[in-house]
Amino acid sequence: MTLVPDEAPLVEVADLHISFGEVRAVDGLSFAVRPGAALGVVGESGSGKSASAYALLGLHRGTGARVTGSIRVAGVDVVSASDAELRSLRGGLAAMVFQDPLSSLDPYYTIGDQIAEVYRVHKGGSRRAARARAVSVLDRVGIPDAARKSRSRPHEFSGGMRQRALIAMALACEPRLLIADEPTTALDVTVQAQILDLLHDLRRETGLGLLLVTHDVGVAAESVDEVLVMRAGREVERGPVGAVLGAPREPYTRALLSAVPRILPGRGPVGAAGAPPQTPFAPEGRSSSISPEDFVQGGPPRAGDAEPGPARSADSSPRRVSGRGGAGETTAEGDVVLEAAQLRKTFGRGRTAFTAIDGVSLKVRRGETLGIVGESGSGKTTLGRMLVGLLEPSAGHVTRTGSVQMVFQDPVSSLNPRRSIGESVADPLRARGERDDSRIRARVGELLLKVGLDPDRYDSYPHEFSGGQRQRVGIARALAAEPSLIVCDEPVSALDVTTQAQVTALLAELQRELGLALVFVAHDLAVVRQVSDRVAVVRQGRIVEEGAVDDVYGAPEDPYTRQLLAAVPSLDPALAAARRAARRELRETAREEMAVA
Repeated sequence: MTLVPDEAPLVEVADLHISFGEVRAVDGLSFAVRPGAALGVVGESGSGKSASAYALLGLHRGTGARVTGSIRVAGVDVVSASDAELRSLRGGLAAMVFQDPLSSLDPYYTIGDQIAEVYRVHKGGSRRAARARAVSVLDRVGIPDAARKSRSRPHEFSGGMRQRALIAMALACEPRLLIADEPTTALDVTVQAQILDLLHDLRRETGLGLLLVTHDVGVAAESVDEVLVMRAGREVERGPVGAVLGAPREPYTRALLSAVPRILPGRGPVGAAGAPPQTPFAPEGRSSSISPEDFVQGGPPRAGDAEPGPARSADSSPRRVSGRGGAGETTAEGDVVLEAAQLRKTFGRGRTAFTAIDGVSLKVRRGETLGIVGESGSGKTTLGRMLVGLLEPSAGHVTRTGSVQMVFQDPVSSLNPRRSIGESVADPLRARGERDDSRIRARVGELLLKVGLDPDRYDSYPHEFSGGQRQRVGIARALAAEPSLIVCDEPVSALDVTTQAQVTALLAELQRELGLALVFVAHDLAVVRQVSDRVAVVRQGRIVEEGAVDDVYGAPEDPYTRQLLAAVPSLDPALAAARRAARRELRETAREEMAVA
């Protein structure tokens, strides 16, 4: 049929091809977005979703990339547009919110000045008008005391506030299209819910079109009308979000959904065909005994399980009485490999002193996994670093049996880019006194094979590996010290769902094989549910609830735990909409109460 102007698509992409040298990142992609609609583009890392999004604003121009096909955004032919037309498009008609706000914001200038600059470039006007607009959009995205906060610099904002500031910058010139590239990847579940609610409200109030790029299928279910699944630069499946997530047609989509960790085991697509592109813990190019169905039925195997299968009953791990970091006793069998007693950590002195951890006590036994969850700023990473010994407690003590190692959140920053991965893995061996290079290379080769990497890549450098492979290198380095316990600090937060499943399955297999104890620190409650035997919920530096994972998730006692669980994205769009409406009602009630007060 013939479209009237009001129905004309805001975005029209036809037969898009993007190549970087010999690598074809996008291969024949076509899609459209109408005004006020939201399209989610999901897929694994390297699927071409971000490359496609960048092409909408002509961001590949001048990079050496070859872009062909047709791209029209708000009436602008992006492929043939002049540089001046692209400058007008970017920020004026369409705007982008990037994944990492710290790298997108200038650390020297205040938040308000950076937003005002964008406004003046596109709209002109006085400095006063631009600053007033900056305050207005900061207030619109929920920054409290926006006038004062506009004078703050990026490092003075939390992660969630920085992401809100980026959204405010994107809204400054009232664009018709917002492109959000992984906008919630590094955020905890409550802040993530707030950002997704904000994007939904902006669409509802302004008719803003949204293109959401994400590897988190749950985020897509919460936020979009349609979903486009990509793999290897091509469309695999596209349709209404409820239909694609509820009854996927393609084997790859079913496998992708099967890898999504869930709060309740056994929920979601069953009998998924196909397998994730990289097997969970086998060396590259080899098969594995774990299939997508294993992740649906309760996630990767945990300590004590004979084989992959459903989550264990609540009776398998005894409950510890909830409290604020009390020493509580358990009756679980096994040797205690780490015990923390009344840990306290304070940063700063005098009036500026801040207590990050306040009176935390816990035990970890051989072969078990303790999950530590909480919002950003709750103190969970500080606690993990004290358990390893990277931070000294201000009070209390930690008793360790054997070596304790750590796997960090960002393998890029924890691996030296100037040294081969083999040399990085060998560091603990040399620190223990090993000097024979042939024995070192042989041992490193064994460790690389154990974590599913090719031993022949000893001399390769970190940039030659994918994110999931770099995390495997970090795990191999931790294993080199033959630890009794490994503390994993957000080890999968930046990985796509299938790579998450592979890394968590690898940890579970190593735990079974070596009898390791694990402390798994994360803000993703669904991942923690999959991998843990026990879980401790941390808020404002204190443990507010601790117990067997099935007990805490199935019948949480503390209101804060219930709040965290309620914020976890749902793969059911109808349930997501109901939760969003409930959160909106709570916010409106809170505003009314504040107005009365």
